[in-house]
Amino acid sequence: MTQDFTLANATIVLADRTLRGSLKVSDQRIAEIGEGSNVPPGAIDCAGDFVAPGLIELHTDNLERHIQPRPKVPWPYDPALLAHDAELASTGITTVFDAMRVGSVPKSKARFKRYARDLSRRLWDLRDQGALKISHFLHLRAELCSETLEDEMAEFDANDRVRIVSLMDHTPGQRQFRDLEKFEAYYKGKYDLSDDEFIESSNALRELGALKGDLHARHAVKEAQRYGAVLASHDDTTEAHVLASKTHGVTMAEFPTTAEAARACRDNQLAIIMGAPNLIRGGSHSGNVAASDLAEAGLIDILSSDYVPSALLLAAVRLARDWDDIARGIATVTRNPAKAVGLDDRGEIAVGKRADLIRFSMPAQTPFLRAVWSLGMRVA
Repeated sequence: MTQDFTLANATIVLADRTLRGSLKVSDQRIAEIGEGSNVPPGAIDCAGDFVAPGLIELHTDNLERHIQPRPKVPWPYDPALLAHDAELASTGITTVFDAMRVGSVPKSKARFKRYARDLSRRLWDLRDQGALKISHFLHLRAELCSETLEDEMAEFDANDRVRIVSLMDHTPGQRQFRDLEKFEAYYKGKYDLSDDEFIESSNALRELGALKGDLHARHAVKEAQRYGAVLASHDDTTEAHVLASKTHGVTMAEFPTTAEAARACRDNQLAIIMGAPNLIRGGSHSGNVAASDLAEAGLIDILSSDYVPSALLLAAVRLARDWDDIARGIATVTRNPAKAVGLDDRGEIAVGKRADLIRFSMPAQTPFLRAVWSLGMRVA
């Protein structure tokens, strides 16, 4: 059940500035915004805490961690989805684009079997039952180095809330895994592979990339148009990669791996998405460009929690501190991602927008999340 309420004496993070004031929520929407530190009877006294829009996550691998908590250990879908949903709510994320891989290599021990269609059906069943705390959309990660991409993408349609399709090329020796030693360490660890299994899997990916990569890219672009989804590239490394992405109709670049690629993204009007864990850790786990370097150059538009949901707010606050602009930092996880995917009903605090809100304080360098509302309902 939702209810009307007022948050008062808050530091409200607006689109371009902060305001000491109050906001009223009515009928799941932001109804009023006022200025001043007074606390009307019945209002929630925020005591100066920040009140910001709910966070919007465009790319997270968190669900895969829940459906396979250990290598070769599957977990039932319903409890995995519910745990994932609750975890995101607890970190301030109120809208998520659940990343699901489409395209597998059935004979390889290093690739999941096809799962996206069945998993998404369970997600929508839980949504219909009112079991989810936050708003979900689909982000289909189209694996170009695969055997089953065309068949898997054909199983989805415009009713599946697919709002992002990303073009994923994991051919060993390029993009994210130019460093073959890091690629070997990552794949062996994630999929629990022996030396022989790793070599077999790597060779299969190279062969598939050469045989079907271009064909699958063209097919994924067509399917994205059928769904009504925006296109994202993944791990662009060179200017040529960015130009190819632009030719496909890509509007967002996920995790460019070099400063060269990030600058090319800016020159070609592609929104630049970087990983919050990269920013917090001070570098990429794959040895690619540091998000902090791109932030210093003004080459980050959107942050993604990637594989650590709690990193999203933490990284936005870090950017806000580095840029000396709390509104600009928070926009990388609210307004900017909403704009990139065409969600004009959320992402900022304004009258008429969804009452997706977070309240947090800053007693030190780490934000302390005190409350989360989704469509006016307290979810954390």
